[in-house]
Amino acid sequence: MTAAEQRTRKWLACASLATLVLCVYSLALSCTFVNLDDGDYVTMNPNIRHGLNWQSLRWAFTTGYAANWHPLTWISHIIDYQLYGLNADGHHLTNLLLHLASTTLLFLLLHRMTGALWRSAWVAAIFALHPLRIESVVWVAERKDVLSTFFWMLSVTAYVRCGQGPNRRKFYALALALFACGLMSKSMVVTLPFVLLLLDYWPLGRLKLGKEFSWRLVSEKIPFLLLAVCASAITYYVQDRSGVVASLAKVSLGQRLANVPVSYARYLGKIFWPSGLSVFYGFEKWKYYQVEGALILLVAITVWVVWQRRPRPCLAVGWFWFLGMLVPVIGLVQVGQQSMADRYSYLPSVGISIMVAWGVCDLLAKRAWAHPAIATVGALAVAGCAACACRQIDFWKNPVALFARAAEFSDQDSQTCYNVGCAVMRQGNYPRAVRCFERALKVADDTASPQFLALVQNNLGCAWLELGQISNAVPNFEDALKNRPQFPQACFNMGRAYLANNQPAAAVDCFQRALALDPNAAEVHYKLAGALAQAGQPAKAIAEYSQTLKLRPAMDDAANNLALLLATCPDRSLRDGPRAVQLARQASEHSHYRNPAFLSTLAAACAEAGQPAEAVATAQLARQLALAQNNAALAAALEGQLKSYQAGGGGPRP
Repeated sequence: MTAAEQRTRKWLACASLATLVLCVYSLALSCTFVNLDDGDYVTMNPNIRHGLNWQSLRWAFTTGYAANWHPLTWISHIIDYQLYGLNADGHHLTNLLLHLASTTLLFLLLHRMTGALWRSAWVAAIFALHPLRIESVVWVAERKDVLSTFFWMLSVTAYVRCGQGPNRRKFYALALALFACGLMSKSMVVTLPFVLLLLDYWPLGRLKLGKEFSWRLVSEKIPFLLLAVCASAITYYVQDRSGVVASLAKVSLGQRLANVPVSYARYLGKIFWPSGLSVFYGFEKWKYYQVEGALILLVAITVWVVWQRRPRPCLAVGWFWFLGMLVPVIGLVQVGQQSMADRYSYLPSVGISIMVAWGVCDLLAKRAWAHPAIATVGALAVAGCAACACRQIDFWKNPVALFARAAEFSDQDSQTCYNVGCAVMRQGNYPRAVRCFERALKVADDTASPQFLALVQNNLGCAWLELGQISNAVPNFEDALKNRPQFPQACFNMGRAYLANNQPAAAVDCFQRALALDPNAAEVHYKLAGALAQAGQPAKAIAEYSQTLKLRPAMDDAANNLALLLATCPDRSLRDGPRAVQLARQASEHSHYRNPAFLSTLAAACAEAGQPAEAVATAQLARQLALAQNNAALAAALEGQLKSYQAGGGGPRP
């Protein structure tokens, strides 16, 4: 075969991989954000909304927000928000393109190292289409997975190049820089130095065991290792300070050690038979025979691949790739409440695919009948993965379906129940949300952190509040604050409950507590202003409405309410007709003069500002709109105001 034909085949394989990835993952472009970290990373994160500038760059590199230090991931979200806003399609498109790039790089990397075209293409196809990949690619908050893997692939590619030409130092420095970028995207790639040593052994053949062992190849990994240690230390520090690292009192050493072999065995099972995939796998109390069985399986495979290391080194490399890359997330340092996660297999599973692709072909290489059989089985595996991936993407299109499916496999897990509750509450199904949150509290065990319990109690209180059950809502907000005293959202929601129960003084106290914790929360200033107005403190209410508009100038309800106070306050010294007209006109313009309540305020403001003709005309328009919208109460009130304006009197009193 000529060199031109080889190049044609290589680029044909690249095009085929790209077509497969785009066909399958184009389904993800219709998926929405999910209420599982997407709020922290995008939808409710104010830090990404100011565009890419020095201030946002400084924040990205210095923050431990969302219990992680990954500045390049934050920068990618900032750029996406600048390009797409809250259009989920654009954020999913970026994940898709990064996954496509990593798939292509993996194929080109394996082909460069081994020269095996179709085996390399098969490994890349399984990596791209396996349903275990869906969580990493379709979940917007897992941008860190696809971004860190992209840099990981580039780093390994540069490392391979540094041993194949005169520009060795330049490629080595480039590999080191790209590894740093990967670490700044997600620290799970810390195992790269170990994988480079494996690749030196096979397929690069640089590292020999025994007398020919080269310490130079080990020593050149030291800079990579130092970067990995630094990134690990920073990540642990940030996560420990954020309270997400479980102590031994919560997850004992025995639980962790038992979970290690079982999780490895479960990952293997899901790689070969991807059924029962879930967005969350809670901790379970494994029986002795389960732990022992998993341990025997792992030891047996390890002994076998070591025994086969000379005739088939691909087996040992693939196996230790899989084992080694999972070490940071296997649970020895327990972060969060999950025992394992589909996303953790993103890169480690490549090792198993390498074992299958090269191991099976080597075992059957001398049997002529085996070649068409291997090709057929390989094609069926790719097709099966593609079909399962499409089905798995369907669950991510609907958050309720996603978490309900998780509940099918783990109905005794508090995190899953909480997620289902959040999803159904967003749909307005508050009775079911109450049941889910109560279930989450009931099944929560000692591993549940006070922060998590506070979240559940706060959301349970909100669900009761939406149902009008204030007597049930307030105790849950109080419990949330006991578990997490510095919880501004719970203070705010308890204030809303008191306000709904006509207790403005108690509501004022709650809103002020919330502002002490989060002074720049415009919504809290707005609610505090309303409570102060109800409590008979109009001067303070005016100040809070003004602060609300400083923080959120386009908040029309705040502008309208402030205009009404400035136009009709019983304390005439606080009135300001011209400013009231300006604010009321702003709110009315934003609503295209179709909101009768805003127009009613504008009429009152015009009357206070000495513009009786405009007050009459505006009140008449407001009354017509109220009647057209079947708002009889407002229409009746406006009829009385209209008579007052026509007689030269003032407007309504708040």
